[in-house]
Amino acid sequence: MTAVLELSGVSKAYGAITVADQLSYRLGEGEALGVIGPNGAGKTSMFNLITGTIRADSGEIRLKGDTITRWSAARRCRGGIARSFQIPQPFAGMSVFENTLVAATHGATGSLADANDHCLEMLELTGLIDKANETAGKLTLLGRKRLELARALCARPRVLLLDEIAGGLTERECHELVATINTIRKTGLSIIWIEHIVHALLSVVDRLIVIDFGRKIADGDPKETMASQAVQEIYMGVDADA
Repeated sequence: MTAVLELSGVSKAYGAITVADQLSYRLGEGEALGVIGPNGAGKTSMFNLITGTIRADSGEIRLKGDTITRWSAARRCRGGIARSFQIPQPFAGMSVFENTLVAATHGATGSLADANDHCLEMLELTGLIDKANETAGKLTLLGRKRLELARALCARPRVLLLDEIAGGLTERECHELVATINTIRKTGLSIIWIEHIVHALLSVVDRLIVIDFGRKIADGDPKETMASQAVQEIYMGVDADA
């Protein structure tokens, strides 16, 4: 499988605190990769390293074969990396459509007419087309999560990073969001999804990696990885020999 994104020996530390320790893995074209790990394991820091909001101390990050390790965050966004955040923070006083238009005009290239059409397509894809003219600040939590997806997609990414996007949702809302993410998958987009709601993650991803103290401790088939001794002991806090 051709790699769209690749991390090779990526490390980052703040004094004695290591948030990424020789992280290495590849994300294939059209692949959905899940990421789990305890709180403070370095999962969100990994996204910050990929998007360029923090710089790696060592190692390389490549996008479609280009080394982007020293690219600015803005250049990485225009190059094809977009993300959602754990806590949605839309431009509350603007309409849902205007929120997506900001992403389409600042995170991607093309004419305004193309941006308008693309925003409408992404609002349709994420189930928000009927809310396009509503004020973003009036959306429900599920609506704001959908808007996070739509804004990221409007930047025309090659790689979509989802950071605990299912957090705080009811079971029904979680199922609705998972259905939306599976619909997005059909477009061929490559996805990395950090999530604590494991059943939601496992219903989408092709592969699962586990991170602890900034280190990758497991990587493979989702069900097999969840059943591994390392995951049972480190992530779930279970003594596998008990």
